[in-house]
Amino acid sequence: MKLPEYPFVRQAGRLLNAGQSRSLVLTGNIYDLFFAEAESLEGDDSGEGAYVPLVEYLADKWQVNDVILVVYELNGPVRFVRAGDEEKVKDAWLKWRTGMDADQLAIKRMLSTKKAAALTEVHGRDFDTNARTATGNPTFALEWLRQLCLCSRSSLGERPLLKENLLILVEAADLILPEGEIPSLSDVDRHRVAVCQDWFSDPGFTNGGDSVVMVAESRSLLNHRITHLPHVLEVPIPSPDMDQRRHFISWFNCSLPEDKRLSLWGSQHDLAEATAGLSLHALSQLLRGAAHGRTRLAHETVLDKVEQYIQGQLGDDIVEFKKPVHRLKDVVGFAQLKAFLQSELIPRFAASGEDALPGAAVCGAIGSGKTFIFEAMAAELDMVVLVLKNIRSQWFGQTDVVFERLRRVLEALSKVMIFVDEADTQFGGVGPETHATERRLTGKIQAMMSDPKLRGRVTWLLMTARIQHLSPDIRRPGRVGDLIIPVLDPEGDDRLAFLRWMAAGALGRTPTEEEVARLDQAMEDTAAATFAALRSELKARARREDGGLTMERVIEVIDDHIAPAIADTRRYQTLQALMNCTRKSLLPFDKITPEMRAGWLREARALEARGVT
Repeated sequence: MKLPEYPFVRQAGRLLNAGQSRSLVLTGNIYDLFFAEAESLEGDDSGEGAYVPLVEYLADKWQVNDVILVVYELNGPVRFVRAGDEEKVKDAWLKWRTGMDADQLAIKRMLSTKKAAALTEVHGRDFDTNARTATGNPTFALEWLRQLCLCSRSSLGERPLLKENLLILVEAADLILPEGEIPSLSDVDRHRVAVCQDWFSDPGFTNGGDSVVMVAESRSLLNHRITHLPHVLEVPIPSPDMDQRRHFISWFNCSLPEDKRLSLWGSQHDLAEATAGLSLHALSQLLRGAAHGRTRLAHETVLDKVEQYIQGQLGDDIVEFKKPVHRLKDVVGFAQLKAFLQSELIPRFAASGEDALPGAAVCGAIGSGKTFIFEAMAAELDMVVLVLKNIRSQWFGQTDVVFERLRRVLEALSKVMIFVDEADTQFGGVGPETHATERRLTGKIQAMMSDPKLRGRVTWLLMTARIQHLSPDIRRPGRVGDLIIPVLDPEGDDRLAFLRWMAAGALGRTPTEEEVARLDQAMEDTAAATFAALRSELKARARREDGGLTMERVIEVIDDHIAPAIADTRRYQTLQALMNCTRKSLLPFDKITPEMRAGWLREARALEARGVT
């Protein structure tokens, strides 16, 4: 099978080789596994290669002749990957610290042979002491690594102290250089930020051959004084794609004994498709469980694992998987809207490429049935439906991290719908009066909605009763502005259908035309939610009164109800839905004239003048 490819390695290599940057940040899927070929792994005689952590993979991949690879781990020592490299650096350090030049005779004239030997021993011990002190002391380690770079680009006469360049890998950089305003940081954190700021902006370093590659899940977790430096560039590591997951499944299965090979509901290709969104660590956990239990791995088990993993990555309070049990056939009334959904919206949501719709907004007064209708539509689509609850975090810098995790998940899934209820509260504005975090989040969401790479793969469905509060940038064509759908209170045949549905449960039969006419006269409120609430109450009363209600009793219950004092608010929201609708065919009028639209605007302004918003 074709070996997995990792474009981020080539991208980082190009940046370093071209000298565009000497300080990179690898972000994203940094805690996962990566395939290293057998011939480059010590102690691997299988000829099959192995999956290893990121730092180990990079240490293997970047072992080239003209580079000395140095790895610093937060809880470990500063280590030199290749045998013999430490002695080279130690020798250069000794010469740099003692100030010896190429003319050894001058040294002998200045010092006796005994004194020269003693000086050599002192500075040799100095290197070893520094290596020991750096373990568990990130502040000292960073300063020492900075000095090693100074040593690396120094020379004795015309001879450089080191022929090779240093390539330093710094793991868990976000813990070493945490984000935060300088006054809020501890003294040691401030010291480390200052060291790296001086290091990465030093012209000698930026124009030299040494490089530093930091590893952090998100650029937002690193201190902004470092990430805002123009020389510090980011290289994202995406979640495993289809080919990478398929290779891992095949490799894992081949590594099992014959009697423990995987038993699947379909092919390995089907399993790779179904596990979109999983990291290889999570996929390994799933496969190990199936291999140990020696049971057939069911498609439902895989989907459950994907859901658990995504919710674990993002948090239950941020996303949930939508699993509606009702479909469009269960939606009462809305005949015109349901026909539009079946013939227009569902095919465009299911399409890919340029035919696909990037998203849609659904507006209408509170209680009009928006969520119920479009949950039913989501059930008709054979795709993952994620409900976005709250992407904002109370913790400093975490909102950006949550968004980056969300984007990685969405890019890994082959087809997904993002369902956002109360979208006007989820996404704010981009004006100067809006908080910087909210502006940044809204801007990123807007960019993702119109990203050509995600068109046909990620579809946005925004639900709101206050469409006017959504950012105009979100409502423009190319985002959800392609289609803004109003959900209006039922009228005509739709209203009669609601009346029949409301009374049928309590009567134990479908009401006659005359009874429907009586119900129509008795009902003042027209919201779909009111019909649903009355149906529930009527059915409850029918159960208590044994054998159902009479028509007169149904009318009594309806007459006892007083509509809540929200008529002006609902009317204002309906006017906004009418004015923002982008399809004439979705409005209950034969013809839409400029005079009608002007009338809606005047009525809305009059309600606003009375304090209705």
